[in-house]
Amino acid sequence: MRRGAGFFIALRYLLGRAHEGGRYLLGAATGIALSLVPIIVTLIVADGMIWGITDRYLELGTGHVQVYNFRNSTKIDSVAPLIGAMEGVRGVWASQQGLGVLVSKQGKTGATVRAIEPSFWEDPGSRAYLVTVAGEAKIASDQDVLLGEALARSLKVNIGDTVRLMTVRLDPEGRTIPRMSPFTVRGIISSGYRELDALWCIIGYEAGTRILSQDASSAYLMVKMQDPYRRADSMALFLNELLGKEYSVYTWKELQQAQYRSYESTRQLLLFIMALIVLVAAVNVSSATSMLVIERQRDIAVLKSSGASPAATSGIFLWGSLLTGLTGGIIGIGVGLFLGTHINGIIHGLEEVLGFFFQVFHKEAVKILDPGYYLETIPIIIDWTAVALIGVFTLSSSILASWIPARRAGKLRPLEILRKY
Repeated sequence: MRRGAGFFIALRYLLGRAHEGGRYLLGAATGIALSLVPIIVTLIVADGMIWGITDRYLELGTGHVQVYNFRNSTKIDSVAPLIGAMEGVRGVWASQQGLGVLVSKQGKTGATVRAIEPSFWEDPGSRAYLVTVAGEAKIASDQDVLLGEALARSLKVNIGDTVRLMTVRLDPEGRTIPRMSPFTVRGIISSGYRELDALWCIIGYEAGTRILSQDASSAYLMVKMQDPYRRADSMALFLNELLGKEYSVYTWKELQQAQYRSYESTRQLLLFIMALIVLVAAVNVSSATSMLVIERQRDIAVLKSSGASPAATSGIFLWGSLLTGLTGGIIGIGVGLFLGTHINGIIHGLEEVLGFFFQVFHKEAVKILDPGYYLETIPIIIDWTAVALIGVFTLSSSILASWIPARRAGKLRPLEILRKY
């Protein structure tokens, strides 16, 4: 048998009529395609969620690097000009964070008090993810406060309302002394991820140093870089050597280590479950190859009588499984990429359809992804390396699954087959 003939015979089986074996291989290809669609969509959604949430924490929450002076936090401002002048640094802001209780006429609730220099909100990264729900995201005086959307809703306050912030300090004898400070709501803001900004109470840095006790809060420098994902570790190492033992430097990876690992573990678990579905589809390729070998025994006998070797005969069916996996892989990955890149529109469309049918029973709008736990809009991130690995895994699984029936076809004896027909 000529070299390359096995490929064309396998292609004929795949694309030929139903009685020529096409129904088996095309059915297996369809199963592979259907199994790949959810894994590709899951990959895009998971990567988009992880990247979107992580980027929001970096730009609006922790920054890229944080610098502390635990011995004397009042000296933390002194190294800000030195760090800000370094190459690759986008900005440095003095910050202080503590806990407090916000009180309004309609209620009271706990809050995370963030005191930060006003220029932080003018940074491009901050502006990219900060949504101004009402008022303006600007601290113009020591009496202004910005509230997270969920916090403002809990307190039932609007722009211009006055809230009182209760903080505590310790006297020399160790007793807790409360302090009430009035603030005017200048803006209601959101990061697009409620878990990040649900308890945000943001005031000016000068006001924070006045009302937040050093014993009950943490003061640090928030540093933003041009390339935080690649250079954060090297920047932290350099700052540790430059500033000396008096200062401690932490990267965003260290600050959000538990949360980031949780996201990554969830992603890996989802992909593993989806990979099991692909393996089940690959087993279907093995069944399809077995049925094809049984149905095309006459062809096998003729080929072997014409001089085809057992390896060449097995190669025909291995080519068939490869083409089956390739066909299913191209279709499944293509459809998965299309659905994944349009996932936001699909979700919003489903919410409108479900809202139309269930509006009698639900007064509130139907939400497939609760914005309290997920992003309101999923960023579209395609990991082409992972997509390629999924494709290679699919092809490999298809070939390995059909190895036994293909080998069995190569061992068939042509005389025994011809006697039956």
